[in-house]
Amino acid sequence: MGVSERNTNMLFANFNQDFTCVSVGTRKGYSITNCDPFGRVYTMNDGARGIVEMLFCTSLIALVGAADQPQSSPRKLQIVNTKRQSMICELLFPSSILAVKLNRKTLVIVLEAEIYIYDISNMRLLHVIETSPNPDAICALSPSADNSYLAYPSPIPSATSPLATTANAGASGSGASGNAATQTGDVLLFSTRTLTVANVVQAHKAPIAFLSINASGTLLATASDKGTVIRVWSVPGAEKLYQFRRGTRETKIYSMNFNVVGSLLAVSSAHDTVHIFKLAPGGGGGKRSASSTSNGGATSPSPSIESRDGGAQGLEGGYEAFIDGKKKNGVTSTIKRRSMHLTKNITSSVGGYLPNTFAEMWEPARDFAWLRLPTSGSRCVVALSGTMPQVMVVSSDGYFYSYNIDLDNGGECSLMKQYRCVPALAMFAYP
Repeated sequence: MGVSERNTNMLFANFNQDFTCVSVGTRKGYSITNCDPFGRVYTMNDGARGIVEMLFCTSLIALVGAADQPQSSPRKLQIVNTKRQSMICELLFPSSILAVKLNRKTLVIVLEAEIYIYDISNMRLLHVIETSPNPDAICALSPSADNSYLAYPSPIPSATSPLATTANAGASGSGASGNAATQTGDVLLFSTRTLTVANVVQAHKAPIAFLSINASGTLLATASDKGTVIRVWSVPGAEKLYQFRRGTRETKIYSMNFNVVGSLLAVSSAHDTVHIFKLAPGGGGGKRSASSTSNGGATSPSPSIESRDGGAQGLEGGYEAFIDGKKKNGVTSTIKRRSMHLTKNITSSVGGYLPNTFAEMWEPARDFAWLRLPTSGSRCVVALSGTMPQVMVVSSDGYFYSYNIDLDNGGECSLMKQYRCVPALAMFAYP
């Protein structure tokens, strides 16, 4: 979660990758809290923190300062070891850091128009991706280091998208990325191991609003800014596996997380509810109808990192190599390397390599279980316990909630525990 809208202290909250801990950033510092048993395990009052991300349940923490706070820079990333209370490294970026994603081999830094990919073992810059404007830092990184994929909104609509004609028309004009490029409902899957595009998912007609990848890096959940339908895709194959109906009224999706084994998906939204969808066989997920078919020159923002970068070879190939490979199978489109912007050279379809399953007719399944938050207007991040049949919620009013799920019958979840996860000095909110 990000910067506060209506309160004055809590700036950030998120679960770690295995949902065993919660990290919280405030205007005074940050804290780490264990989920079960619930209890604060580390606190540091060292200035405002807009981002606090853990590496699983380890002592390695990625910290970013908060915007508009004294002696705090949203452009500076700090990697610290809380056990040794030592600074591992600092990196300064050309613009504000909007999100940080980690797994055991990869560190991803998301800026508004760039994504930096680092080798976390030595903090060597591996790759820089230029994106269309992404002020909400919509991005997901697989927690799995061995099956490590990065998902983010595609800046170029596929030719089968209803936006493609508009996008191409805009490209023939200014040649810049323009507003059309930001309206795509497609998602790029990028392998952080090979540093190449693995696939493109034509996920939604409306712009992408939220992305989540499961623990094993094999499933991708997508939501558009309408917030009514959640889809689940295979990674990296981009085959649509499930389609869920969150509701009929449009809303903003705040959070989406799979459980550790990938059989449940929890989704929170602005309607003060959390929906749990079942991915296991027989648990819904949408039925097929009878008619269905089966950086050239880019440098690291840190001189010390740049000296070890060995140039910018990571920026060579990538998207161009992906499209060239598809050309051999009959795809005739071209996406220009690295720039990732629409240009007047885009003249033909990229839809040939998209999965045929997108054209299928699906009946969206409803939620398997659900809960309503005790306070109205709260924003929250949600996760599913890896050890108990429980939904965990950290809300913008500063509370940690634990709800029990009936795995046999579903239905409304029952509130089991409620704790304060921040000092009870004020009320807090996320954007």
